Amino acid sequence: GGTVFREAIICKNIPRLVTGWEKPIIIGRHAHADQYKATDFVVPGAGQLELIWTPPSGEPIRHVVNDFKGAGVALGMFNTDASIIDFAHSSFKYALDRKYPLYLSTKNTILKKYDGRFKDIFQEIYEKEYKSQFEAAGIWYEHRLIDDMVAYSMKSE
Repeated sequence: GGTVFREAIICKNIPRLVTGWEKPIIIGRHAHADQYKATDFVVPGAGQLELIWTPPSGEPIRHVVNDFKGAGVALGMFNTDASIIDFAHSSFKYALDRKYPLYLSTKNTILKKYDGRFKDIFQEIYEKEYKSQFEAAGIWYEHRLIDDMVAYSMKSE
């Protein structure tokens, strides 16, 4: 796995773009697989795009992604539970170290399985391993949809 944390550098003599922000907002980004190891290509014309997972033994799982009527583009993307688990732990530990609440932002209403997997793994790890530590530190963990998170962060302090 891998996580990249980015924090703004605040200078007293440079005005802030969002004047209400008094506390830092740190963005943690999962930096494994996803778009970094995605396969994308230009679809040259009409045809069927399929996603196939083939186990070592047993029947493959097939999903028809699209029946192209003409040219277009396609993208295949993945991640692993192990990497998502590492991302969750690094995020929870960083939040505890800095004493800041943690928000996971996804689009799980659209990517129900993909982003839903991140949401479920984070929630399970939080409940089992970090909830009591977060409560003791006076911070919290919360999942928010990306659209809501943008609006919330603009209104936050």
